[in-house]
Amino acid sequence: MEFPEDLRYSKEHEWVLVEGNVATVGITDYAQEQLGEIVYVELPEVGEKVSKDDAFGVVESVKTVSDVYAPVSGSVIEVNDDLPGNPELLNDDPYGDGWMLKIEMSDPEELEDLMTSEEYERYVAELKE
Repeated sequence: MEFPEDLRYSKEHEWVLVEGNVATVGITDYAQEQLGEIVYVELPEVGEKVSKDDAFGVVESVKTVSDVYAPVSGSVIEVNDDLPGNPELLNDDPYGDGWMLKIEMSDPEELEDLMTSEEYERYVAELKE
């Protein structure tokens, strides 16, 4: 399982890559592993506002349907248009081609609430116990 060090992580298993005031968001390797084969993805529209800890989309797998939560607040400036037609990208490459959306952050201080890769790795290990 991967825990890239340049990302921040939420307790709901989303990852964030920060570039300036833009946060790229996806689900973690652990999340996709728990979900199993992903068959459907629902994302917000560009221009929508998202709020930290509120659901912004849905991921459906052969096992379950799961909400995806915004790790930061702001405006959606881009969505991964490849995902609805290729939801398996979330399984195949969760930290690359499987990214979900980009958010222009309204409050970058919210990043302080997210875990480092080391903290997230420990969190996942605790969940497996």
